Amino acid sequence: QVQLVESGGGLVQPGGSLRLSCAASGSIFSYDFMGWYRQVLGKQRELVAGLGRTGITNYADSVKGRFTISRDSAENTVNLQMNSLKPEDTAVYYCKVRTPWNDMEYWGKGTLVTVSS
Repeated sequence: QVQLVESGGGLVQPGGSLRLSCAASGSIFSYDFMGWYRQVLGKQRELVAGLGRTGITNYADSVKGRFTISRDSAENTVNLQMNSLKPEDTAVYYCKVRTPWNDMEYWGKGTLVTVSS
């Protein structure tokens, strides 16, 4: 059973920055996909940033140029650096990984990001 724990969420003013971190129970390099998603109450969860096994990244159009997804081998985490935050970025952010051996998806419990002034 893969366990994921997100951290780093909080309240930030527009234009500010936050760094989210996802700690995994297994090696982050054993997964073929890692991603950050976000969800607003009453709406569907959407992909914000994804990182494939080969290192290829993809981002939602709304966050391109502002968010960066990365892996930290020393901390065994998947991180999301969020800059130039906007009120519309307010959401619960979730970490997800996919295991290549059984093609299953695992989710963290989420961390709340609130952008307001």
